[in-house]
Amino acid sequence: MERVKTGIQGLDEIIEGGFIPGSTILVCGPTGSGKTIFCGQFLWYGLKNGEPGIYVTCEETPEDIKKDLIRFEWDFEKYEKEKKFMFIFSDPFGISREHTSTYTMFETAFIDEYVEAIKKIKAKRFVFDSVSIMGMYFKDIHETRRKLYLLIQALKKAGVTSLLTSEIPEGSNTLSRFGVEEFVVDGIIRLDFVSIGPQAGRHLLVRKMRRTAHSDNSYPIEIGKDGIRVLKL
Repeated sequence: MERVKTGIQGLDEIIEGGFIPGSTILVCGPTGSGKTIFCGQFLWYGLKNGEPGIYVTCEETPEDIKKDLIRFEWDFEKYEKEKKFMFIFSDPFGISREHTSTYTMFETAFIDEYVEAIKKIKAKRFVFDSVSIMGMYFKDIHETRRKLYLLIQALKKAGVTSLLTSEIPEGSNTLSRFGVEEFVVDGIIRLDFVSIGPQAGRHLLVRKMRRTAHSDNSYPIEIGKDGIRVLKL
């Protein structure tokens, strides 16, 4: 089966070569576990291999994310100027956006905006950071799940391989903040940070990956000058 290489050193080996094209993967974990770096590395690898990408951010500004990722020498501005990459900022406390007209967030139009952006730059990779923000708008769990389903189906139809991030409480055994995200995605990668004890450090677990014979082990990971690397057990 054709696979999309993740760009995360050591990860493809435990998921049969990469993600299935057009799939949607949930990257979950507590604060500081490496979710932003994981997403940036996924997009950067695509850009270096001729695959345009889009990063939608609902919390941090694009400027802050660029500052976080430039330490790895990932210069996204270069590809923005070449119209091969796009940051879209969805302000959770207002209606202002970059690269787009303004309207109330999370109406049907927000999905249309992303699809149009995908078509505009012929994107192959897509990041939505984060789905946790939806809880600020939808008090009903069923409505949250429905909106996530609509977003995912639109991304699949657009033909992009996507990462959705979700923050989970420190020390929690859950896979998402609302308990619905894991049921509407194709795969789940959980990142953790253990501060003390024999297992101290960052870890990665592939909790779910449809149509993939993946490892069930929790792997130690390290963050170096080239980004995230999954270490061998």
